[in-house]
Amino acid sequence: MSDSESLPKFFDLQVNGFFGADFNDASLSESQLDAAVTRLQQDNVSGILATVITDSNEAMLARVRRIVELRKLLPAAAAMIPGLHIEGPFISPVTGYIGAHPAAHARQCEQGFMEELLAAGEGLIRLVTIAPEQDPGGKLTRWLVDQNVVVAAGHCDPSVEQLATTIDQGLSMFTHLGNGCPQLMHRHDNIIQRVLSMSDRLVVCMIADGFHVPLVALQNYIRCIPPENLVFTTDCIAAAGLGAGVYTLAGQQIRVEAGMPPTSADGSHFVGSSAQMPDMYRRLRDELGISQKQLEYSMFELPRRATGCA
Repeated sequence: MSDSESLPKFFDLQVNGFFGADFNDASLSESQLDAAVTRLQQDNVSGILATVITDSNEAMLARVRRIVELRKLLPAAAAMIPGLHIEGPFISPVTGYIGAHPAAHARQCEQGFMEELLAAGEGLIRLVTIAPEQDPGGKLTRWLVDQNVVVAAGHCDPSVEQLATTIDQGLSMFTHLGNGCPQLMHRHDNIIQRVLSMSDRLVVCMIADGFHVPLVALQNYIRCIPPENLVFTTDCIAAAGLGAGVYTLAGQQIRVEAGMPPTSADGSHFVGSSAQMPDMYRRLRDELGISQKQLEYSMFELPRRATGCA
């Protein structure tokens, strides 16, 4: 970025891939990761959580191990990736809530598999996104918090009572509010309203590219969420920084048209984003009038601190 000197530092807690590097590909190469790290640095991104999404146990474990291995080989990658975000597989399989995740692998929480993931991550797993309704009584949430892992809700449709119970057990974040839910929901009793009603108890993350949540809705959500609990993330995939084309995420074919977010091959739904932090920063500053102080807090300070990376 030509004006990178005038931009603040950024920390992105949900990065599925970037600049050709797909964190959901166990064959990710050193050169791919090195190029992605260099490009992130050019965007003034000082750190990310590499994000691994729902798949078979074997596939998820292989991806986690590959990222851990590459960090050991590339000092710049180790500095850029202080931790991992595991999004799934304990999320809702219901259409709409599942989003771009493979529904066949979404399931109820299992401590045994989470123990395998934590072992594969060698202490690097910082954040896990689950569906509270897949965690009866918040038992896995409590166990993860006891292992010093931050737990977020996402791709979910818990009742108010289920959400409150899981918060009581240590749930502290919500993953990309306004996404990972159906386009058609109950006008009042829906996951967005439930989360907003408890946003004083949750750090709430949103994809602020202007597409995943239209700016008019994004502005309303921002007004409802305490400013000290607000985080902006890209949820970007390997297409970010590369422009229009056909890409993959965890083996899925993804289409990107100029100026638009990635979609499934049939164009039916978004699949992550191709957003970059500087562009989100400018959009939030220039179109919504959010202060630089708030943006620095929500795009650097809070995501680092909330995930234990500060």
